[in-house]
Amino acid sequence: VQLVESGGGLVQPGGSLRLSCAASGFTFSQYHMRWYRQAPGKEREWVAGMTSAGGNTNYADSVKGRFTFSRDNAKNTVYLQMNTLKPEDTAVYYCNALNRRLTVDYWGQGTQVTVSS
Repeated sequence: VQLVESGGGLVQPGGSLRLSCAASGFTFSQYHMRWYRQAPGKEREWVAGMTSAGGNTNYADSVKGRFTFSRDNAKNTVYLQMNTLKPEDTAVYYCNALNRRLTVDYWGQGTQVTVSS
C-alpha cells in the first residue's frame, strides 16, 4: 500500500499550489480520501475530505472557499488545489485513505508547503 504526495513547495502569500496524492496497493474507489496538515509545534489537523464515490466533499472552515478537493478514480489520485495561500497554511500536508467501514486507514509520507514572502 502506498500513498505518495507531491506538489508541495515554497510559494508567496496569495499564490497557489496543487497537491497530488497517488494511491496504489488497495481498491482506491472504495476508500474515502482526506487531507490533513501539521504545522510546526501543532497537532495534525483535518483539512478536507471526500467520500469514496466523490459525491460529498467537506472542508475545514480555515480553507473553505480557497481549497478545492478532487479525485480521479481512473488514475487512483486525489488533488488539493490551494489558492490564495496564507502564511498560516504553512505545514506538512498528508494524504489519508479510509475504508468504508472506517476500520482501516493509510497515510502518505507528507509534502511540505511553505507560504512566505
